[in-house]
Amino acid sequence: MATVTLPTAIQPRSPRGGFVNESFFDFKHHENVRRMETALEHVRGQLGREYDLVIGGHRIKTEGKIRSLNPARPAQIVGIHQKAGAEHAEQAMQAALAAFETWSRTDVETRVSLLLNAGEILRQRKMEFMAWLTFEVGKNWAEADADVSETIDFCEFYAREALRLARAETPIQMPGERNELLYIPLGVGAVIPPWNFPLAIMAGMTLASIVTGNTVVLKPSSDSPTIAAKFIEVLEEAGMPGGVVNFCPGSGATFGNAIVEHPRTRFVAFTGSKAVGLEIHERAARTQPGQIWIKRTVLEMGGKDSMLICADADVDAAVEGVAAAAFGFSGQKCSACSRAMIEAPIYDVFLERLRARVAQLTVGDPAENKNMGPVINKAAMESILGYIEKGRKEGRLIAGGHAIENADGGYLIEPTVIADVAPDAVIAQEEIFGPVLAVIKVESFEEGIKVANNTEYGLTGAIYTNDRERLNHARREFHVGNLYLNRKCTGAMVGAHPFGGFNMSGTDSKGGGPDYLLLFTQAKSVAEKL
Repeated sequence: MATVTLPTAIQPRSPRGGFVNESFFDFKHHENVRRMETALEHVRGQLGREYDLVIGGHRIKTEGKIRSLNPARPAQIVGIHQKAGAEHAEQAMQAALAAFETWSRTDVETRVSLLLNAGEILRQRKMEFMAWLTFEVGKNWAEADADVSETIDFCEFYAREALRLARAETPIQMPGERNELLYIPLGVGAVIPPWNFPLAIMAGMTLASIVTGNTVVLKPSSDSPTIAAKFIEVLEEAGMPGGVVNFCPGSGATFGNAIVEHPRTRFVAFTGSKAVGLEIHERAARTQPGQIWIKRTVLEMGGKDSMLICADADVDAAVEGVAAAAFGFSGQKCSACSRAMIEAPIYDVFLERLRARVAQLTVGDPAENKNMGPVINKAAMESILGYIEKGRKEGRLIAGGHAIENADGGYLIEPTVIADVAPDAVIAQEEIFGPVLAVIKVESFEEGIKVANNTEYGLTGAIYTNDRERLNHARREFHVGNLYLNRKCTGAMVGAHPFGGFNMSGTDSKGGGPDYLLLFTQAKSVAEKL
């Protein structure tokens, strides 16, 4: 089996100081606006280029192609990509296995240096990557900034966490022995990220895998392969050896299933829909001929997230929080607020203020930094509009409700609010993944908590109240992986808000937290008699 020679470009370096989250740009400053417009123009000149598969460090072309489109202007091709098929799964696996022989035995400081180098490159090219996010998935400037900043945070945070894990000690040293606890890599992992955080989530799962000594077969979403290709270029510039991450856009039904089912795949890290996540979990659980381990799955599978607004809350603050959480990135976040439960005494005034706030939101091309851009593709738009039609029958439409016709054919939908929705209505139970908010009247705080827990999901939630007893009760009884008190339910920050959910929201992986890297390792206890 071939070995991988580490390039001299990776010079071991350790993080300086404690972890600090990457700062966001303030676009009230003219200079930042000018720089972003320049970045957009720079990236616009690169649209439509072709990208190869990267397997074992080699570029490969295929007959089949994937064309990534700008959802704000679907006639505009962002990137053309080779389409990996089932026949490429074995090739990618062998390249990853070969790289694992060396990478798994590489000292942690060198692996950490790769992440730190990548983080610095991203920091220097931050607005360029923001522009790619704007073109490929329709993020406005602030949403794109948050995505790239989170990626930089993952580089810095997981680097520090890998060093901490390498210094792990057993709680007890037995007399006459030297006792060690070693966290060793698992093997080759399949990383299958979503399109909605195509840089941060894709990079986060990949970085956690490789900093702990694993190698990866990366299958990005067919809606956002260009951003993943650009990230591979960053890793290569940072000094990544060939085969450590193998870039393979392709169909989930062919390449994806083949790599999940491969007997040498050791783990699968996935973020996406519940249906696909459960299928991956089932496929990974079937033992294949020659397989000698139980495959590990790290799954994040969506949510139906609620914000409970109590009668004693600051209504204006709650309206702002709900609007931001429901309509940021057009509701295309697994953490997005899709249900707002309002206590009866403030229900009518809350609706009026929410209607007025939503009316202020602008919808259009995110390159022009509108509040809301497009949904990701035509199929998503049709699905969302179908839910809106269902919502018209299940409640009272008070805002939005229509697609927005535009000359560019962009997949634009008005921010939509449907009031008087029953807790068990379809639009109150199923994940819509678009700019649609169901508003539910509750008679009491207790009823609000009960409604908040009545779905099969358990990802994020929030409560607005000035009552300390209610806040404490929510801490205990609001059953979600990420609970926010008197703030919106989106915007998790690496280090501060380890992210992952309960029930059908996934395996509660807690990305960006101190436990995450453990999911990509196995603990080995060593005892030596002295």
